[in-house]
Amino acid sequence: MTSLDDELGYVFTGSELLSLSLTHRSVSAEDPSRHDNERLEFLGDAVLQLVITDRLYRDYPRLAEGQMAKIRAALVSRPTLADVARTIGLGNHIELAPAEERSGGRDKDSILADAMEAVIGAVYLDGGIEQVSKLIERLWGDRVGERAKSPGVRDYKTRLQEVLAKDGKRPEYGSQGTGPDHERMFTAWVVVAGTEIGRGTGRSKKEAEQEAAREALELLSSSPH
Repeated sequence: MTSLDDELGYVFTGSELLSLSLTHRSVSAEDPSRHDNERLEFLGDAVLQLVITDRLYRDYPRLAEGQMAKIRAALVSRPTLADVARTIGLGNHIELAPAEERSGGRDKDSILADAMEAVIGAVYLDGGIEQVSKLIERLWGDRVGERAKSPGVRDYKTRLQEVLAKDGKRPEYGSQGTGPDHERMFTAWVVVAGTEIGRGTGRSKKEAEQEAAREALELLSSSPH
């Protein structure tokens, strides 16, 4: 698990909790003697919500309760959890039953999101609230900042993911940076089922991806369904 420890920035005192957090319920369904990560997932969901809420309350005193609730809901949503899981390659470490493996389980939003919550629960049990808060800050910090800066602005990436999910599709993003560090510009594109449907530019990778998602939404809204 060394590579995952590196991605998490946290080293477990033992391997049992981490292994349990990565054991999907398909494993226990096939072998009732095995435990799965569902209880850790339940715990991790509560811990993540607490840490995100605490950060919003302490660092953004101008946010109203309703704004904080909307920001938190987006940050702990299944698409965001799955996205965070993908950034650390979590799918490569999940233990699945053979049938779930064959069905592409390693890249399913539901499985990735649940495993991410379970890992958070495992870190909380192993290292306490201070360590899990550091982990969440590393993985969610930029997302919290972006959401809190513009709480009323619609997140185009999330909206695009929701629209495509209705047809069982998922967007994939690519990006490229050009220019010197102090004048860096990024171009991003979004692809669905092998076809590019949006492209955007910005001073950060995330800004460019948002623009690409916005263009994709405009294209989809103008196309016959």
